[in-house]
Amino acid sequence: MSRRPARPVLYFSFRSPYSWLALRDLEARFPQAPEVVEYRPWWEPDGPSRKELDARGAPFPYIPMSKAKHLYILQDVKRLTEARGIKVSWPVDIDPWWEVPHLAWLAARRLGQDRRLLAALVAARWERGANICDPGVLRAVAEEAGLDPAPLVGAVDDPAIRAEGLDCLQQVHEDDAFGIPYFTYGRRRYWGLDRLDGFLRDVTEAGLGEAGTDTADEDAEKSGLPVGVLNRIGAYDHDTAGGCG
Repeated sequence: MSRRPARPVLYFSFRSPYSWLALRDLEARFPQAPEVVEYRPWWEPDGPSRKELDARGAPFPYIPMSKAKHLYILQDVKRLTEARGIKVSWPVDIDPWWEVPHLAWLAARRLGQDRRLLAALVAARWERGANICDPGVLRAVAEEAGLDPAPLVGAVDDPAIRAEGLDCLQQVHEDDAFGIPYFTYGRRRYWGLDRLDGFLRDVTEAGLGEAGTDTADEDAEKSGLPVGVLNRIGAYDHDTAGGCG
């Protein structure tokens, strides 16, 4: 008897603009994604979480980002969003606490509200430039989405959600994920927005749905960027030893 491959997985992060674009492209081209693909959050852990991960032998894969790469990401995302006919509003992250939105998403998943919160948070961050690591902003975003904000805002202080979050970050290590977005299907790995075609091809060939294969061409236009975000090196994505994440 043949064994069906493991469920397709997408590692995403509210921090990364490439993750935002991958989510948009994935669900536009493969509307069944939320039912077929397992979404797993990935974020830079705070002090207590990092200490626990180190104790588990699952250190977080992050190195400081260079200024050159930061500037490239700003220009690259501008090209990618213009090619898609959308506009990015760059948030200015100052001491972000990434547990706040990601643990809130885990709490929402327990309540069957993860899709609504995911859409609301990425829209708040990348379309309005909101600081979604601020519990007050998270509360407002949840209320606007018609969700009860109490369990979502309180997730960061919930020991059970904290433990679930640690398990998620340990899984990042065990899956050898090193950049965002990161897709897996069985033993196959696909890193980055430009690997979405390969992921979708393998998923659809396995009979899990239908998807298009067209991708938009990128513009090469030179553009001005806000001074506030130019100085936020490393704020919009994790850097990795492997290069662009």
